[in-house]
Amino acid sequence: MTDYPFDSLESFRQAFTSGLSELLKKGGLGPFILVCANAGFDRRVHEATAAELKEMYLALRDEYVDSLAQGRMINAVEEDLMVFLKLHAVGFDRLQPTETRHAGNWEVQFNQLRSFRPRRISSQVPQHLHLPFDDNGFHFNRPFMLKEAFWGGEMLGKRFSLYYNKYPFVDFHGLLVLERERKLPQFLDEERHEYMWQLTQDLSRTLDGVGFGYNSLGAFASVNHLHFQMFVKPAGLPVMSRDWQHNGGGVPYPTLCEIFYSAGNAWKYIHKLHRMEQPYNLLYGKNCMYVFPRLKQGTYNQPEWTSGFAWHEMAGGMITFNRDSYLNLEPLKIAQALARVSVPIT
Repeated sequence: MTDYPFDSLESFRQAFTSGLSELLKKGGLGPFILVCANAGFDRRVHEATAAELKEMYLALRDEYVDSLAQGRMINAVEEDLMVFLKLHAVGFDRLQPTETRHAGNWEVQFNQLRSFRPRRISSQVPQHLHLPFDDNGFHFNRPFMLKEAFWGGEMLGKRFSLYYNKYPFVDFHGLLVLERERKLPQFLDEERHEYMWQLTQDLSRTLDGVGFGYNSLGAFASVNHLHFQMFVKPAGLPVMSRDWQHNGGGVPYPTLCEIFYSAGNAWKYIHKLHRMEQPYNLLYGKNCMYVFPRLKQGTYNQPEWTSGFAWHEMAGGMITFNRDSYLNLEPLKIAQALARVSVPIT
């Protein structure tokens, strides 16, 4: 695991990339897919890992093709195996890097390898924002997850673990798991909200554009283990544009978006949402945060081009699952989809 990597953007980039190279050396299908997805998202990662990835692909291909031909069981996570077989069908050398374009005020992305995953439109609607931690479910304390850890240590009086995101959709995408050994469910309390606010401000001194996304249960949180999604994006996300009314501009944002400039005021609003059992997404940024109350997942008709509106989509970054949608998605359709998720809060 890398030494303290947060001194500068360049040192963070170097540690992020070298950590992926080290992950490949540990072997296995999961690390291969994780590094392959990150390489497709970031040109520098691709340059650093391309030869190792090709060698590992050929070895896995031969192993799996032989196993299938002989009728032997393949010891691999079913989703990982499905992604690998799709990758093999396309051809390793034909994998395309992630593409991003602007559509009006929005960002639209097509990530080929991410599109190989089974789509996860949730049919289960959580009844509450707080559910007990489940030792039998997926969580970040599983032994195999240790391979995917990028950094772990203490900052500002609390320990956290930072994992690579297996299918990144934003720059330097990581999963920050706060006090993971305590087995905290995905439910924010005031202490940890204030911690994440301060951590964001502290890291902003050396990492320009650092931020954290958060999905409550019912707002496409996929793991009930307290975590936040880290990114470093100096240009910011679309919701941060000065054109929007919430940032002092004249253009109304199509879904409810509240901006706060103090941790205390933000917490009062979040606590109100908790009392209402109102799902929400958060975006922590430098000197402010955005709160998106929204309809609960599975309770509205979702556009076919998305697998769900989580924090990144609510902040204006749209991830599409086929090239036609990527090329043809129009600003009006994005605004209409965001408006459909919005809820009134009184």
